[in-house]
Amino acid sequence: MELRRIPIYQSLNRPNLILGGERELTLMSALISGALVFLGMSLLTTLLGVTVWSCSLFALRKMAKVDPRMSLVYRRHLVYQPTYLAKSRVWRNFQSFWRAN
Repeated sequence: MELRRIPIYQSLNRPNLILGGERELTLMSALISGALVFLGMSLLTTLLGVTVWSCSLFALRKMAKVDPRMSLVYRRHLVYQPTYLAKSRVWRNFQSFWRAN
């Protein structure tokens, strides 16, 4: 009996990206830089807003190339960080020592 093959279409599994960056972060950086431009209403704040927008878009694109859902992974990491410590406990060293001997 042959296994049934079900096609998984690429369009259903693509991450939700805007301009190459994560959707929420790209829109938030656009909102911040747009607010800076329109609320400042000077040449300096316009240049600063365009610079902030271009730098943040560059960073968000590079971040999305590594992992399209990196902000979600980072948030989950922060939630679980107290649970999974980076170092092992002291008693584990003694426990492995007594098992080896």
